[in-house]
Amino acid sequence: MIFCEKCFLDSEIIPIIHECGEIGECQICHSKNVYIYNTDKHDELTNLFEELISIFTPAILLPDTFPKSEIRMIKSELFSNWNIFNRRTESEIYGIVTKVCKERYEYSPELFDSPIGLKELYETDYIEEHSLLTTKTWEGFVESLKSKNRFHTHYINLQLLDKFCSYIRKPYKKGTLFYRGRISTESGYSKDDMGAPPNDRASEGRANAKGISCLYLADSIETTLHEVRAGAFDYVTIGTFELLEDVIVVDLKRINLISPFIFELDCREHAINKEHLNKINNEMGKALRRSDSPLDYVATQYISDFIKSRERDNKAVYAGVEYKSVMNETGYNIAIFDESLFKCTDVEVYAIKNITYNKQKI
Repeated sequence: MIFCEKCFLDSEIIPIIHECGEIGECQICHSKNVYIYNTDKHDELTNLFEELISIFTPAILLPDTFPKSEIRMIKSELFSNWNIFNRRTESEIYGIVTKVCKERYEYSPELFDSPIGLKELYETDYIEEHSLLTTKTWEGFVESLKSKNRFHTHYINLQLLDKFCSYIRKPYKKGTLFYRGRISTESGYSKDDMGAPPNDRASEGRANAKGISCLYLADSIETTLHEVRAGAFDYVTIGTFELLEDVIVVDLKRINLISPFIFELDCREHAINKEHLNKINNEMGKALRRSDSPLDYVATQYISDFIKSRERDNKAVYAGVEYKSVMNETGYNIAIFDESLFKCTDVEVYAIKNITYNKQKI
């Protein structure tokens, strides 16, 4: 079988296909003049996929108590729960993995052709050691922070959180531009007034507790205009912020997209935590209404504060966290822990002429 780089989304697989050095036409998506992988000539992907598939157990070998809702075909598991393939159907995924793992398919066809499950999901000893959340669920974690112990908690495995964060490091070069907006008058604000609020005026946000200043920036002017939630005929001052040194942030909008093929990553540990990683991604991008309680921020504040606390040689490892925009689905925001890393270099005032409402009947 011949497939190509465009058949995949995974950040580890695509470079391997490139390294094979073959250009041609894909038998799966029919793209032409693309990097291809021929399963009759190459085996660079075999061990990677065999290691991932081997974490699952055929349903006939699972305990009787294993929930039927957690049993599915491997093609369905890879299609629904892993961000590996850029394919539209499960049958295409089945075709790829059985050809990549052709020898494993010959002597263990039950992994490919029969229902499978991840037995460690319901093994208490394994979960206690390897689960990101000791409360077992995100909802339990949030409630524990809200009502039991907010500052010295054992409800999350911080060593494991640190490990997952290391997989989603994102560098930014000195000179990168971001934007911040404030609703203003027609005359606007000066550059000196566009920074983060001082600690005594800092309200709680997605990545900071009340009284702790944090500089929230957006990737574009368009995202900024959405985020300030300006009304029709308002004026908005937009500040352009320039990064003053190279930094690394934790890209939380990718925390549920970590590749299972990263060197030294434990596929089984990754698999049992996928639901938790999805929850972190969803919570960081969750829209909060004016009527919502500030306590709804405590879980994301806790995670952001832990990331902020990471140091190496008495220097912060991460400059901030990045997350998808609530208001502009194509944009993203970054919360910067130390505003001195940026300088406001320009301000412009925009008049909001109209607003388009998208509604959904409840």
